[in-house]
Amino acid sequence: MQIAPTTLEGRHVRLEPVAPAHAAGLFAAASDDPAIFRWFTIAPPTERAAFDAFVADNCQKMAKGEHITFVTHDKASGEIVGSSSYGSIDRTNRRVEIGWTWIRRSHQRTPVNTEAKLLMLENAFERLGCIRVEFKTHHRNEASRRALARIGAVEEGTFRNHMIMPDGSYRHSVYFSVIDSEWSEVKAKLQSRLKG
Repeated sequence: MQIAPTTLEGRHVRLEPVAPAHAAGLFAAASDDPAIFRWFTIAPPTERAAFDAFVADNCQKMAKGEHITFVTHDKASGEIVGSSSYGSIDRTNRRVEIGWTWIRRSHQRTPVNTEAKLLMLENAFERLGCIRVEFKTHHRNEASRRALARIGAVEEGTFRNHMIMPDGSYRHSVYFSVIDSEWSEVKAKLQSRLKG
């Protein structure tokens, strides 16, 4: 499995590999409403210099092939409205995780997240040759759990006391996945949601 930074584009969104030039737009989008990072174990920094370093760190991880961070652009306005990533990249077993996803509050409940997931899953299964794409979320993040179920991801189980949240509480991570034999059905479901 050869995985490298690439731009993914649909009707509503363009996903570009993160670069230092994106820092200002990402910072503006992330600063809109810090509550969107409620379920993150590590939220982006709230100070600009630290945020720039955070973006630089993501770029370094991408250069090493450890993580691929996409910047989500709303094609209608051209503005940066969020981010999503491939992580837990396992080339031998042909799997990736899609996560670290956030979307500016103004663009939630629009086609942005649906199409971004479609583009990332399509790339994973049809170009990278993945046999499994996984997702994980906080056990109390009901909106995320419903959204994953709605796209056709299968809930697999819970890793108890999996992570420690910034406030010291324990996060039980609920795992979901889509496997290659399910992809055509999931793809059709996502495409149908974008038409609706």
